[in-house]
Amino acid sequence: QVQLVESGGDVVQAGGSLRLSCAASGRTNRSYNTGWFRQAPGKEREIVARINSAASSTYYADSVKGRFTISRDNSKNMVYLDMNSLKPEDTAVYYCAADPRGGLGRDDFSFWGQGTQVTVSS
Repeated sequence: QVQLVESGGDVVQAGGSLRLSCAASGRTNRSYNTGWFRQAPGKEREIVARINSAASSTYYADSVKGRFTISRDNSKNMVYLDMNSLKPEDTAVYYCAADPRGGLGRDDFSFWGQGTQVTVSS
């Protein structure tokens, strides 16, 4: 089992920046791909970014490409999402998810955090 805890969500003005953090604990001796997902009210949960366990491969949704950066520090069991040039449409609850397989879909991830709220005001 792996426990994930997100932090860093806040209210920010459009054009601003935030860094989300995901702290992993438990069976962190395995290799986990990690993704950031988000869910806005009334919408499906969607993937935002994904990074493989070795940090050698990343994926970004088109909507955030060039604005968001996913990274990880395996020595600290941490994964980060740096978000720049934030837009009101980025407003959502952001979730961290991990799995040894961890692809691009919700069903590819077994372990989830509780989420952190990001609100971007116009």
